[in-house]
Amino acid sequence: MSMVDIDPPRFQPPRPVAGDDGSRQTVLYGEYTVFSVFQPVFSVSHRRAIGYHASLRARDDSGRQVPSHEVFTQAARRGDLLELGRLAESLHLGNFFSFDSHDEWLFLSLHPAALMDTSYGDALLASLKNVGLPPQRVVLEVPEQAGGETTRFAEIIDSLRKSGFLIALDGFGVKHSNIDRVWHLRPDIVTLDRCILQQASEHSHIERVLPGLVSLLHESGQLVLMGGLSTERDALIALECNVDFVQGAYFAGPSVEAVKPQAAQGVMDALSAASRERVAARERAQSARLAPYVGALESAAARLIEGVGLVEATRGLLQLNETARCFLLDASGRQIGDNVLPAARASQRAKRFRPLLHSEGASWERRPYFIEALRTPDRVHLTAPYLSINEAHLCVTASIAAPTSRGLEVLCVDINWDVTSQRR
Repeated sequence: MSMVDIDPPRFQPPRPVAGDDGSRQTVLYGEYTVFSVFQPVFSVSHRRAIGYHASLRARDDSGRQVPSHEVFTQAARRGDLLELGRLAESLHLGNFFSFDSHDEWLFLSLHPAALMDTSYGDALLASLKNVGLPPQRVVLEVPEQAGGETTRFAEIIDSLRKSGFLIALDGFGVKHSNIDRVWHLRPDIVTLDRCILQQASEHSHIERVLPGLVSLLHESGQLVLMGGLSTERDALIALECNVDFVQGAYFAGPSVEAVKPQAAQGVMDALSAASRERVAARERAQSARLAPYVGALESAAARLIEGVGLVEATRGLLQLNETARCFLLDASGRQIGDNVLPAARASQRAKRFRPLLHSEGASWERRPYFIEALRTPDRVHLTAPYLSINEAHLCVTASIAAPTSRGLEVLCVDINWDVTSQRR
């Protein structure tokens, strides 16, 4: 009798299944145990956690921590990705519900493919019903680059919103982010991308414009979250930008447990005190830097009142190192004559913007330096640093309203504001 070789049965990798680790739910996938961790999201104003961002961690049979993306990479190769993803989502819902929290949100990051599945919302609502969690407690984080500009994608987002979910646009500010995206999708929350924080930490001019970006989002109807905060400087930038929510290792890292209600109060109070001191120190430095210009502007205004011409009256101002130009406005904000410039101090940048250099007859009636000067005559008003239209450089304008023989006039001086010297 001849022997017949029989191939051994091909090994079939195990499918992902639900498991548990004491009171916590897990997902078992081959040699891996996948479990939920939750990183708190804190409200700056409330000084407490108002939500938790769910993410996954994994360990192998020996208890060694492994990156969760390795597990999902294997699942993708084996065709188990969708099944594993659904189990992971149920995992988050069940473990979050076991927190026994009252009002906190659960932040769930969504894969773009899941969002484009029209049945996704119904399946998620069914899962929520199973654990007794209302959709109003769930914030669905939509990747900023997901879905393109398609109408169908916007309709799916709108449908999820109407089902009760909150929508967060995640990663705003990365690559080709556009404010049109915010206006189109109308999210409840916008999460600023980590790259914005990194750039603000390295460049003062980016840090300076961040409050304006947050203000724009607020005026568009969105709350703003800044994540990835790992140092006190990161946290101070977030506070001074007036964001609503903060998240990061500086406050609390991911954990399987909820944080105590008072967890961030001490940190928030210390940050507020540090922020107040930073602002005060910045104001003291600015005041000291601008003091010579304030004194010279008051002297120039006094000479104008005496009837001295503009060029002669501003001679002292023009001798100061950072004076860019002096100019005079009438009571309606129209410029009287052209700019008075320091002798032989024209930059290459100024030459590139030559069409903007001559300003006789220009109207500056909507500028803060004109409005504030008229509001409080005989007092010097100082603007925050802004971009000068005359030479497209950063400047501070000091202004004062003075009664001359021609009536009330506003004398102004633009002061070059070197950003690099303002690093803290």
